[in-house]
Amino acid sequence: MKKLFLSACVAAHVLLADSCGAQSLRRPSFSGIYPHLAMYNREGECGTGAVVPWANQLWVITYGPHLPFGSSDKLYAISPDLQQTIRSESIGGTPANRMIHPESNQLFIGPYAIDAKGQVRTIPYTAMPGRHTGNARHLTDPAHKIYYGTMEEGFYEVDVKTLKPKLLYEDGNVNRQKDSDESNNLQNALLPGAHGKGLYSGQGVLVYSNNGEPGKRALEQFDVPAGSLSEWDGHDWKVVRRNQFVEVTGPGGIYGNKNPQADPIWATGWDHKSVLLGVRNPQTGWQFFRLPKASHSYDGAHGWNTEWPRIRDVGTPQQSDYLMTMHGLFWRFPATFTTANSAGIRPRSAYLKVIGDYTRWNNQLVFGCDDSAQKEFLNKRKVKGSIEGPGQSNSNLWFTSLQMPDELGPNTAEGAVWIAETVDSASEPFLFAGWKHRSAWVQNHDSQEVTLTFEVDQKGTNTWTTLQKVVLAPGGSKHLTFAEKEAGEWIRIQPGTKAKLTAHFSYATPDSRPEKPQALFTGLSTVQSDRSVGGLLYGLGNDLKTLGMAAVRFENKQPVTTGYYEFNDQMQLVRKENPKMESFITSKFAIPKNVVTVDESSVLIVDDQNRRWRLPLGADAFTNLTNQGALRLCREVATERDLFNCHGTFYELPAENADGFAKIRPVSSHNYRIHDFASYRGLLLLTGIDLAGASKNEHIIISEDQQAAVWAGTIDDLWKLGKPKGHGGPWKNTSVATQQPSDPYLIGFYDQRSVQLSHQSSKSVTFTLEADPVGTGVWMPYQTFTVPAGKTIKHSFPNAFQARWIRLKTDQNCTATALLDYK
Repeated sequence: MKKLFLSACVAAHVLLADSCGAQSLRRPSFSGIYPHLAMYNREGECGTGAVVPWANQLWVITYGPHLPFGSSDKLYAISPDLQQTIRSESIGGTPANRMIHPESNQLFIGPYAIDAKGQVRTIPYTAMPGRHTGNARHLTDPAHKIYYGTMEEGFYEVDVKTLKPKLLYEDGNVNRQKDSDESNNLQNALLPGAHGKGLYSGQGVLVYSNNGEPGKRALEQFDVPAGSLSEWDGHDWKVVRRNQFVEVTGPGGIYGNKNPQADPIWATGWDHKSVLLGVRNPQTGWQFFRLPKASHSYDGAHGWNTEWPRIRDVGTPQQSDYLMTMHGLFWRFPATFTTANSAGIRPRSAYLKVIGDYTRWNNQLVFGCDDSAQKEFLNKRKVKGSIEGPGQSNSNLWFTSLQMPDELGPNTAEGAVWIAETVDSASEPFLFAGWKHRSAWVQNHDSQEVTLTFEVDQKGTNTWTTLQKVVLAPGGSKHLTFAEKEAGEWIRIQPGTKAKLTAHFSYATPDSRPEKPQALFTGLSTVQSDRSVGGLLYGLGNDLKTLGMAAVRFENKQPVTTGYYEFNDQMQLVRKENPKMESFITSKFAIPKNVVTVDESSVLIVDDQNRRWRLPLGADAFTNLTNQGALRLCREVATERDLFNCHGTFYELPAENADGFAKIRPVSSHNYRIHDFASYRGLLLLTGIDLAGASKNEHIIISEDQQAAVWAGTIDDLWKLGKPKGHGGPWKNTSVATQQPSDPYLIGFYDQRSVQLSHQSSKSVTFTLEADPVGTGVWMPYQTFTVPAGKTIKHSFPNAFQARWIRLKTDQNCTATALLDYK
């Protein structure tokens, strides 16, 4: 019997009967992910478009990247004992729509209609072409018809009995020749935008969201105008707002609103400044609010980096609260949210998975994810080297407890209402409640003095009172902190006079995670260890649905090749004789050298736009391993975003078209010698195992011959490694010129931060510390420090201080040192 350690996870092991019912099979699971439920296609991406409990089963659809006329994707039915059935009615495509139609007692999911007995009918793409993105109840005949919307602005009404579609507006793909995956970045004829997302109806209108923009600029820049929110009254279309929007729903959710004339309609979106939240009132129309972003990996004017963020009733203990996903943060969303009653939105915790849909099923949460895309689209960068994507796209479901959305990463978040823009009226309301530490950065870009009035809506009733006034000198800026007693649901700023302004809010809750990793990582090799079992990883293609590993054993830190291994269908590592594949992995997935520079005080990154960034250091032993190219630095492990593991810290790294390193976010720090990492069947796999300490860890899989080993879990287990920490700085005995700024040095998302300043001049030197709140290049002075000759000054940053980057200047030429410590 081969040695296999299985995970005791949130979703427990399930005994599954085989097709004959004569035997049972114990299926492994790791951190709530069941490898046997992985879904594959033959396309450049395999995302999960929808997950819906119906007819005593869980129904799931996958999608490829741009396939308006069908694909190799499938409709899946999963039984309560987790047996997966691929339905023969499957026709694929790029679907993410789902709606339950109560009158006909059918689930509409993708191009399929499923009755209460689980019988499936299919609407062929020849009759209804397009990338189906949303369903909505009919405006005038909801008992007998529903709407379908596509990503390229095709709209249909479908008879729920006959399934015959009636064309309302033709899908943009019908007369467009598909020449590449970039064909989903072309202009549509009907409405602004290039990447439709959501559809919902109520209050006499059909609402449609779009989160992308056509053209080359949108493929490269994250901050160009993009997307739209629009509505149709049955005759004419009206553009409500020209920003990127995704979810459109209401209290009725997947069923549609019960009182369509009176119930609110909600829409989520974003721009380069912050998250947008819209609510439609039957009498007054749309009003918009702003929320901070936890992650910027969803940005990108093309719209590709978001899948289908949702607001969904998952039956939480607080029955009036729904679960919302948006920009890497789980949110508590009140079902009672309206313009007049806007209280109650609260951050929960940060996550790393790319989530397409989710539901409550069998007293658990089930998330449909977008895990491993064979084609990495625009997500190329030099720190990854020439590494390729997996040989075949695949994704999986993630089963968690109902409490999990409160248990992952810290909910630190930030966002702006203005970034260097001319304004003459109040900002949109920005969320003010839900964090212990709150601060704001404001800057006057004009040549005249400006008075800013901060107002709060204390109870979410649209009643505003003055919180404080701030005077900004010409070209001046200030960093404000808000006491806990300065309460309110929303905050807004009145500029007083027309001016060019930046106003940015930064929020944080104390990071309560310990420094030490949780027990699920026991058995990973420490960076100081002389012995480690490593290997390079590659998910195989050609429908093999397995992963290959070119295994390496490190003895006295020197690599020794030990053979080629693959996973079998029971997640056992089995030795194979396949020198061709072993050679392919060794060459194509070699770890690049000299893509970062580790010096005495920091890690220097020069990104693909030739911008310079500096990151903190971990243990000294990482330096030689990093410089030698002995540890994997960067790899895509969730579609269109990377995981960056550098000098003892894992970071979330947005794609370059979402501003890349400028918006990097530390996830956790560690002391492990992780050789490689990759995604496979929805799992995160790590190599670099100390066999002596691994025998009791159910997350570690060891081959029978003890020559290969892999850690298996989920990407969001990384939050459990320990809170981010590090040391270093932009200068260490560095010759600096007067008022010449240092390279930006990362400070965001760390805890207990301090800086020590010194110099080698014979007279006092004044250091100016500046902050960039988010990475947009808007630098603001934070504080000046005059350091006498021969002295060192230490400054501890208050908890309310939040910014992503800092840099320093001096008032004279000198040899300076600026070192920071994060604990």
